[in-house]
Amino acid sequence: MTAPAESVVFAGTSKKIAPAHRGNLLLMIDSLETGGSERQFAALARSLQSSCFFSLSLACIQKRGAFLDQLEPMKQFDLGRSLYGLHSLYTRIRLARYLRESETAVAHSFDFYSNLALIPAARLAGLAAVIGSQRQLGDLLTRRQELVQAAAFRLCDRVVCNSHAAADRLIGLGLEPRKIAIIYNGLAPAAFESAAPALPVRPGLLRVGMIARMNSPAKNHRALLAAARRLSPHLLDNLEIVFAGDGPLRSSLETEANSLGLALRVIFLGDRRDIPAILASLDVSVLPSASESLSNAIIESMAAGVSVVASRAGGNPELLSDQRGLLIAPGSEQELTLALERLLSDSSLRQGLARNARKFAAANFTIELMHKRHEELYAEVLDSKLRRQIRLRRVAGSGG
Repeated sequence: MTAPAESVVFAGTSKKIAPAHRGNLLLMIDSLETGGSERQFAALARSLQSSCFFSLSLACIQKRGAFLDQLEPMKQFDLGRSLYGLHSLYTRIRLARYLRESETAVAHSFDFYSNLALIPAARLAGLAAVIGSQRQLGDLLTRRQELVQAAAFRLCDRVVCNSHAAADRLIGLGLEPRKIAIIYNGLAPAAFESAAPALPVRPGLLRVGMIARMNSPAKNHRALLAAARRLSPHLLDNLEIVFAGDGPLRSSLETEANSLGLALRVIFLGDRRDIPAILASLDVSVLPSASESLSNAIIESMAAGVSVVASRAGGNPELLSDQRGLLIAPGSEQELTLALERLLSDSSLRQGLARNARKFAAANFTIELMHKRHEELYAEVLDSKLRRQIRLRRVAGSGG
C-alpha cells in the first residue's frame, strides 16, 4: 500500500475517543442509487446507528435508490434543477435551520452534490464540525464543478478521501494537507464469507467478470469485450464473460458483444445485490476503468478470494501489487488480453494472488475499521474545537 503523505491525516491510527456522548451527527448524500459511494454510505450509516458516541440522522437530495429501504427515516433537501438557482439557495437555508433546530454537532457530506448543499449550510448554522468527502478522483468533473467543490472544501474542518490518489488531487488544487483525512472503504463481514455461486459451476468452464454500473464510458466495459475477442481459441472456447451492473450503456454493450461474435460467451446479469454470490461464480474479476479512487468492486473481489486484473489508475495501485493482482496500463487492450491469458492459463497464479489479496483486504478494509476511523475523526475535530475555545477564553480572561 502506498505510504500516507507525512502531512496528510491518516484517520484512526492513534486517536482515542473519550467515553462520553459527543452529540448529534448528520450524514448526507445525493441519492441511494446502486453505486460504490452509495453502498459505502449505506454501510457506514448502518454501522453508526449503533454508535455509543453519536446520535445519527440521515439526509439526501434525491429520495430514491435501491439502498433507500435500508435507511429510513431519511430527510430530503431537494436542490431543484440548478445548484445555483433560488430554489437551491432556499434549500440550503432550510437545511441550515434544520441543523440548528436539531442541535447537530457534526455534519458530514458524502459526494459532490451533498458537498455543495451541506457544507455551506453547516457553516451558516455555525456547526462545530463540518466534514466533506472526495470519493472519486474528481477528473470526471468539469473544471467548473471541480473548482466550486474545492471552494466548498476550504470551508470544511476536514475532507475525507478514500484513497491517497484522491487526496493528492485535492492537494494539487490547493487544499491544505492538514485538512485531509484518508479513510479507506469498508466491507461487511458477509463479504469475507463463503457464498453459494449465483451461476452454476460447469467443469472446464472459466468465468471472467466485471462488476460496474453501465453509466459511464470511463468504466471501460468495452475493453473487456475487445480483450476477450483477442484471446487464443483454446481459452475463449472454455470461457464465459459476466457483466453485473446496469445502466444506459447496456444496450450498446450488448450490440458490441454481438458484433464481436461473443453473444454466446457473454452474460448480462443486470443490477444485482448478491455480489458475494456473483463473485463466487468467477475465476477472474476485471476492472479496466480509466478513473477510480478506491474501487469497491476490487475490494469485494479481494475479500471473496477472486484474482483481479485492473488498470493502473487512481487508487488501484493502493489495492493491488505484484503479490495481490495484475495491473495494466489504462486503455491497453493488449495488456488486458495478456493479463487474462496469464491468469486463465495458470490456476496456481490465480489462487496465490487471490489468497494474498484476501488477507490484505481482511486487514485493511472492514466496516469495523471504517466505522472506528470515522468516529475517531469526528471526535478529534470536536475536541480540537473545544480546546481552541478554552484557549480563547483563557486569553480573554487574562486580558481582562
